[in-house]
Parts: sequence; C-alpha cells; structure tokens
Amino acid sequence: LTFPQKLWKMVESDQFLSIWWGKGGKCVAINEELFKMEVLGSRGPLRVFAMQSMKSFIRQLNIYGFTKMPQDFRRSASLPEFLAEEAAASAHSQILYYYNPSFNREHPHLLRTCKRRVGVKRAASGAPVLGERP
Repeated sequence: LTFPQKLWKMVESDQFLSIWWGKGGKCVAINEELFKMEVLGSRGPLRVFAMQSMKSFIRQLNIYGFTKMPQDFRRSASLPEFLAEEAAASAHSQILYYYNPSFNREHPHLLRTCKRRVGVKRAASGAPVLGERP
C-alpha cells in the first residue's frame, strides 16, 4: 500500500487512538506524543510505517501534498471528534492537523489522486542552466 492508503486505513480504524478524522472528515488529526508511541514505536507485525521519527512521518505527509492547518480553527461539531480533541487537550498533548484536498472521508474515490510529489533536482554546480549557453 502507498503512504496515503496506509494513512486512510489508520484513520478509518478503531485500533489507533492517536489519529482520527478532524474537521468533519476534511483533515487528519494526530495526537503527536501518542502517535510516536502507538505507531512509530511499534515493532513486528503491528508496524505500519518503516519510519521511526515524527520528522520523517511529517516529511511523508508533505511529499504527498498534505499541509499543516493552524491550531486556531473552530472545534469539530461532531461528538466523537470533539471528545477526541478534548481528551487530547486535557492530556496537554499537541494535536497536529493536516489537510489534503484528495484525502477526504466523504470522498474516498479521491484517494487515488493523492500522489507523491516529484522534486526538481538542483542543477549540479557548473552545469548550464536551461536557456543559458555554456
């Protein structure tokens, strides 16, 4: 499975307490400290991702077009989301919110459009730049 597919399965699953749908299914909410222990710290058959650090996980989110949402948006209207946010806030944990237009609970068919971004390699020093004569 690709990174977004694994992420989707995690968010949809009841097995993980550290990650859930936020803002009515339009973004992913992650309890950072719990996620580090529950997901990134897992070994063996329960291991979901190859990475072990939060920095690497966030890098993957960014590569697949997720953007961090500000913490000050309105609280969720649905009871399960609100309770999850309240529990995380009461534990003084940092909740991270990430948005991708192709990652939406109401539109699972968009998941196939969630592609890895291809980076533009920097020109080697001394190599001519496009349109420049050597």
